[in-house]
Amino acid sequence: MVRRIPETELPPIQDLVDKLKVAHTKNLVLLRFKDGTEEHGAVTYIERLGTGRIIDITREISRDYNVYEIDSIELEAEI
Repeated sequence: MVRRIPETELPPIQDLVDKLKVAHTKNLVLLRFKDGTEEHGAVTYIERLGTGRIIDITREISRDYNVYEIDSIELEAEI
């Protein structure tokens, strides 16, 4: 079951944008989405559009995202 997060508990968008700017240089990033899903992998981010893609090489999948769909970002150690 997925629990919806109240708007007051969500991080400000600018914090997410700042983390995404750093995350695109990392090998492994964990993105948690507001719909309750999580994805691991490398990320791209286009600040002008507020969109990007997370790519999981081991599972051979990728997912497009919008910064407004993200709940949190965790930067993990280099592989």
